[in-house]
Amino acid sequence: MAFDVARIRGLFPALGDGWIHFDGAAGMLVPEQVASAVSTAMRAPVSGPGGAFPASQRAESIVTAARRAVADLVGAEPASVVLGPSAPVMLRRLVDALAERWTIGDEVVVSRLDEQANLAPWQRAAKRVGAVVRWGEIDIETCELPAWQYENLVSARTKAVAVTLASGSVGTRPDVPTVIEFAKRVGALVVVDATYAAPFVPLDLAELGADVMVVSAQAWGGPSVGALVFRDPEMLERISSVSLDPGARGPARLELGPHAHPLLAGLVASIDYLAGLDDAATGSRRERLVTSLGSAKSYHAGLLAQLSTELRSLRHIMVIGDAMRRIPALAFAVAGKKSPEVAEYLASQGLCAFADDGSSGVFASLGVGEVGGAVRIGLAHYSNVFEINQLVRVLEELR
Repeated sequence: MAFDVARIRGLFPALGDGWIHFDGAAGMLVPEQVASAVSTAMRAPVSGPGGAFPASQRAESIVTAARRAVADLVGAEPASVVLGPSAPVMLRRLVDALAERWTIGDEVVVSRLDEQANLAPWQRAAKRVGAVVRWGEIDIETCELPAWQYENLVSARTKAVAVTLASGSVGTRPDVPTVIEFAKRVGALVVVDATYAAPFVPLDLAELGADVMVVSAQAWGGPSVGALVFRDPEMLERISSVSLDPGARGPARLELGPHAHPLLAGLVASIDYLAGLDDAATGSRRERLVTSLGSAKSYHAGLLAQLSTELRSLRHIMVIGDAMRRIPALAFAVAGKKSPEVAEYLASQGLCAFADDGSSGVFASLGVGEVGGAVRIGLAHYSNVFEINQLVRVLEELR
């Protein structure tokens, strides 16, 4: 494997700001090739689809290329890729369409590990139709999401199971294949949120067996574009359409209004960027993505192990959770300090990180608010050992 972090850092002009970026929870910085692709597409004549002239054909080719790129990323067919402005918006459309067939007493299963974007649409839809929301609980010591509990959580009334492929808050990668296995026994639809996993883990929707996968390009330095990917493209014909076009077919059934073509051009460039993370990656884009993301996974596992070990050695730092399978994200609390105070101190030392007061989401389930909240650390492709050492040094001095 050839994950050259120095070369990768050179792809990000924004790193010239002099700050150390551990703000991965908000998405990675934008590589130059993505910004250039968006800028170039905005300068070119692009019209609506369906015309016989070049500007219209260019629009269609951009959309086609975007569907193909996302399909390569997750191991699916281009005909199964629905594009839109963001992952939360796309999830809302999907859930609203599915909920039209729910009735009072039907059930949906969500988890305490999921981010709010993959919880709110299901909760709102269930409340609207009188369905029951059931919860997968997390282990408060390890932040694992035990898969065995889903055998009892799902039932003949379960219409959908929504679960994250990785937590952006505490880094946990749950045993999603086992969750899917239990869901399939009762015929429930499975929607997997791969927002935080996609930048660090090779994805294969067909192998995973989920019905729908959600990704967000912002997570890996792409533009504000989200996508729903269906394992079976035919499923798109069986759910209610939200399109303004009554004759819409395929992905267009869940796409509302005209596409932002410059952003879709940036989406393609961002997935090409992912495919080039490993210098040694060869073959098709799909093959290069698998190789590159495999290299990223190994590289970040080493960084995360170093960070976790060194933070745990500091007596005034409490690292939250200790899951076996992780993405490079973690959270910690500082004894006697509230999380906003810690985040402000880090900023004063040139480090970007987010504070969470623990009043909602996974941290509320863990009771983190009782210790002053948590600080979230999200590593990125451009994170390196020097930055890890700086964070540890600064926290060591915070007493």
